[in-house]
Amino acid sequence: MTTPPTESLLFNVPPPLTPIERLLHLADQYTRHNDALDILLRTATEPEPQAHVASAQRLASDTRIAVKAIHDERLYASTELTETIVRLKQLAFLSTASAERGVQAARELTALAPEAAVGCAANLAVETRRRHWSTAIAPDERLTASQRTALEQIACGHVVASSSLGREFTRSREPKVLMSTLRALESKGLAERTPNSAPGAYTGGLAQDRVRLTPAGITALASVIRLPMTGPGGAPGTTPRPIPTATQATTRSR
Repeated sequence: MTTPPTESLLFNVPPPLTPIERLLHLADQYTRHNDALDILLRTATEPEPQAHVASAQRLASDTRIAVKAIHDERLYASTELTETIVRLKQLAFLSTASAERGVQAARELTALAPEAAVGCAANLAVETRRRHWSTAIAPDERLTASQRTALEQIACGHVVASSSLGREFTRSREPKVLMSTLRALESKGLAERTPNSAPGAYTGGLAQDRVRLTPAGITALASVIRLPMTGPGGAPGTTPRPIPTATQATTRSR
């Protein structure tokens, strides 16, 4: 077998993730972890107590790596940036703690992790643009306001797809992600469905397809997250509704 020239291999190496992309990827990892725990809790009579341990420990490690990646950016300290770092450290702590608990308790500890990671990505994006606008990722101008909102909802682990009687549909939180929007994102290679990877809509129901961002979708969202939409001629448009952080969600529920 002929070994390809060393020079040709250099062009096959994907660029490293930016800290914002890394956080969006981390959110996806937490969603997969939570989905796996949900399915385990619904299908196993007596879930293996250690089934989630390796995944939880890996998530804790990856979260700490994300914190280091942000530190390596050497951004000037600000209240927003400090809170983002603290929130990520809390996620790492909760993931570590979940590895020492049973499956049900572990699931509760990481329940809000995906949207917390997306919230951190959004805060970091705002800080990065404010301090390094010239080097920020160029916004993906292919995206409509509804598509941008959908990408953020997908990143938070809020969107699943299913079908019944030959008709496909989505389930999501507010703002709703329509099937037409999902198909548009899929046609652009920005979103995909993982069959039967999410729990059913009710106990005993069939597993649903988790909608996830592709690597291209992560990059696209990283370029526009929390960036105001502009209308014709550069006029301000509609800004996608922010995803509440775990702290805000807790406050509202009181």
